[in-house]
Order: sequence, then structure tokens, then C-alpha cells
Amino acid sequence: MFSIGDFARHGRVSVRMLRHYDALGLLRPARVDPATGYRSYTAGQLARLNRIVALKDLGFTLEQVATLLADEVTAEQVRGMLALRRAELEAALAEGAARLAQVEARLRTIEAEGSAPDVVVKTLPAMRVVELTGVAAGFAPEAIGPVVHPLCAELGRRLPAADVTPAGRLTCYYEQRAEDEVVVHAAVPASVGSGDLNGLTVADLPATRAATLVHRGAIDGVLPSWQAVVRWIGDHGLTSAGPQRELYLDCPEDPAGWVTELQEPIG
Repeated sequence: MFSIGDFARHGRVSVRMLRHYDALGLLRPARVDPATGYRSYTAGQLARLNRIVALKDLGFTLEQVATLLADEVTAEQVRGMLALRRAELEAALAEGAARLAQVEARLRTIEAEGSAPDVVVKTLPAMRVVELTGVAAGFAPEAIGPVVHPLCAELGRRLPAADVTPAGRLTCYYEQRAEDEVVVHAAVPASVGSGDLNGLTVADLPATRAATLVHRGAIDGVLPSWQAVVRWIGDHGLTSAGPQRELYLDCPEDPAGWVTELQEPIG
């Protein structure tokens, strides 16, 4: 038999924690002296203590640990709880990665604020496109992303059946229709006339002068780059004059390697 102090030392936990486990019914002492109240444990109880500590390290609450260790819980139920915990951890990792990307984008913005952005004014030629459209609840990346990504994927799926050969790279452009409503266009240039285009529509984008800036990295982090373009336009006494466009120059599998030209028509 081990005293509570020795058992705590072997199990790498505190005496206070062992008393807490006892109070919750997670790990009862093997014996309690009726005269002194001293708790004693057996070596065999170290296995249960190790399971409790391991499950806690996985992020389970003590109430969940009690459920997992209950005699009536089946192996299938244990697997289910572990699978759920895995999904929670994966979601937390994804959220953390997104926050890290936002921090890195903000750092790049702060570092670039002391220097002028590499904005180039160019004339965009008139262009006929085939496109699909959707509606987003605003210009924020979290509103645009869930609309534009599936829209672009669907456009790519429909092109072969429409017998349309793109004459240029994917372009997305955005029109503010109401205070909280943005029409998202996913388009590719194409030499087409009328006829059945597998649900695609034809639009003609006019020639225009535009302030352009090359954004490198995931498109979900594009907001600071767009803000740099807008600041540049204001600093040069110009005004925006049409829907913003994004021309996707290179889209490797890793979004961190994407290269996108931002195009803001100017008056």
C-alpha cells in the first residue's frame, strides 16, 4: 500500500488533486483509516490514475473522463467521444491557423505602411466573358469567401460542357447592389456568341483605366492589399469608377503561393 503522498509522487500528480479525484468518485483510495482518515492506494491503481491524466491531457473535462472510465461505457462509445474530441482539436487548429494568417497579414501591412505600395495604373481592354454570379452579404473576406470559392469551382465544371475555351485567366469582380449585398461574378474571357452555354451567361466588361497592385498569398488575406490600393487612389486625388476586379495570375495548390492582380477602375 502507498500513502497518499507516495502515490501522488509515483503518479506525478498533487495530493490535492488526488483528494479532488476522490471527491468526484474518479479514483477512490483502496483504504481509508477509520481513526485517522489517512488514505492508502495500491500499485494497481496507478493504471487508472494514468488513464485519468492521459484523458485530461487530451482536453477532456473531469466529467467527460468519468464517463469514459465508467464500466458500462462500450468501446464504441469511447471511440465516438475520442473522434469528437479529434474533430474539436482539428477545428481549433484550423481556427488558430486562420488567426495566425491574419496576424501575419497585419504585420506585413504595418511593415509596408512606411513605404508606398507598388500600384501601377494601366488600361484594361474591353473583354467579353462567360460567368456565374452569386450574392454575398458584404465585402468582408468571411462574407465573400464562402460565395466566391464554390462559384469559381462550379464555373470550371461547367466550361467543358458549354464547349467554351477560356481566352484568358479567371477574373472575379464585385458589384455593390445594396448596403449589405454584393454581387459576386466569377468569369473567364471567351470568344462566344449566343446559344446554350450550360447555364453560363455572357457579359461585356468595358475598357477602363485601373489602379493595380499584385497581391501575393492566400486570397482570404487580401483585405490589407485592397486597402493599400484605396489609400493610393485617395492620396493621388483619384476616385474609384467601377466594380473591383481580381485577376488570378497563378493559383498553385498551396494558397500561400497564389499571385493575384487587384484592379480598381479609376476616374
